[in-house]
Amino acid sequence: QVQLVESGGGLVQAGGSLRLSCAVSGRTLSNFAMGWFRQAPGKEREFVAAINWSGSSTDYVASVKGRFTISRDNAKKTVYLQMDSLKPEDTAVYYCAATQRFSATSQASLYSTWGQGTQVTVSS
Repeated sequence: QVQLVESGGGLVQAGGSLRLSCAVSGRTLSNFAMGWFRQAPGKEREFVAAINWSGSSTDYVASVKGRFTISRDNAKKTVYLQMDSLKPEDTAVYYCAATQRFSATSQASLYSTWGQGTQVTVSS
């Protein structure tokens, strides 16, 4: 049974940076791809970024390309989301998710395990 715990959220001014972490327990991290999603109040959950099992392939939603970077450290069983040049529209609860696939995917339905989420608030 895989468990995911996010951390690193908080309040930051527009233009600032945050790094989210997702600690994985229960299984070897290198067995599966990981993703980050977000949900703003009153909006649908949205794909943000994904990374394959080895870290050699990544995918991003267009609105964060060039500003966010997903990475993973399989030895530390942790996945990261570095968020730079943050904008007020990035405000949301951010969720880490694990899929049984080896390749990165943006499809939320393919992720079987989710964390509890961490709040990111960007002030203007």
